[in-house]
Amino acid sequence: MTDRASPQSYDLIVVGAGVVGCSVAWHAAKLGAGRVLLVARGGIAEGTSSQSSSILRTHYSVRENVELARRSWAAFTGFRDYLGDEEADCGLVRCGYLIVGADDARGEAGRASLAQQRAMGIRADEIDAAQARELLPLLRTDDLAVFGHEPEAGYADAYLTATAFARAARRLGVEVRQGLKVTGLATTGSKVTGIVTEAGPCSAATVVCVANVWTNRLLEPATGTTIPLVAERHEVMAFEAPRPYLPSYPVLKDMASASMVYARCYGRSQLLASPGLAGEVTDPDEGQADVPLDTIAALGEQVAARLESFEEAGVASTWTGLYDVTPDWNPVLGPLPGWDGLQVGFGFSGHGFKLSPAVGRLLAQSALGLPTDVPLAPYRFERGGEGALLVGR
Repeated sequence: MTDRASPQSYDLIVVGAGVVGCSVAWHAAKLGAGRVLLVARGGIAEGTSSQSSSILRTHYSVRENVELARRSWAAFTGFRDYLGDEEADCGLVRCGYLIVGADDARGEAGRASLAQQRAMGIRADEIDAAQARELLPLLRTDDLAVFGHEPEAGYADAYLTATAFARAARRLGVEVRQGLKVTGLATTGSKVTGIVTEAGPCSAATVVCVANVWTNRLLEPATGTTIPLVAERHEVMAFEAPRPYLPSYPVLKDMASASMVYARCYGRSQLLASPGLAGEVTDPDEGQADVPLDTIAALGEQVAARLESFEEAGVASTWTGLYDVTPDWNPVLGPLPGWDGLQVGFGFSGHGFKLSPAVGRLLAQSALGLPTDVPLAPYRFERGGEGALLVGR
């Protein structure tokens, strides 16, 4: 244990106070980590977490992600009990998840993912067009051949979730410092011994870095390790149509659309929609950017082709969000090779929120030298060089 008499000395420091970082801090404290510090460069969930569409589902083509999503879903559905806080609220809306596809390679991949979910004991039904329209009366189905329904799915609120984790962590004694920029890692030989901040150094037996799109800027100078990570900008739009997209309607994933659009209810009557393909690589410090009119028009056309009345839709609002993307679009979790006292979690590629409860617990377990609930080997840093990327259909 580190020296408790020093106010700048900790047993564990978590760098990054998005939803994953707040989850790590709470889980670590719950597991008996000792003196824990959670550091936010801005406010809690002020970075990429605040831009999240916050969709929750277990539909993945990578089997390992299905297990993390299932464990996280269980936490979201029993959130108050999970945190031991009767006031905790993650904003969960249990509306289900509807995936649709054409009779093509994408549609077949969707079928395979549904079968994988069922093999893992998750309800993921293949339904027909009439059943799909019962769930989503606005749905146009003429060009569709694949309909999958995951009833135990929906969406929540990333800000509410992160702040609930942070509040629960404070109750367990975690120190939360907001508005404190971490400028580097402190090292001695091949061991990370703490962090360097604009307000001075803080030492720790273990540092967990979950700094999202800023991870490579923090880790590379200190460790000399190339971090396979880029920041991608993704556009999000809210549309309003004469027939509203109701909260009871499922989250929609349109595998048949050119952009593989995903959509859900927003604000109880609007439709939040975004392309599901790779975005534009950008500087993470550039912040928000305008959504080009041609991008809005292209997405609007795809939405209108799939949903009745949205050919008359207007644009209510737009914003952009950042993904921290790895070469295989899956996270790196666990120790960084060659460095003691350092755990990393990066490259969630848009999946961080929905996996945050399970990932927070796993990283806390790994940081404390405990057995992890789920093996972290598939998510190891070295997988890229070993030709063992996590690639699904």
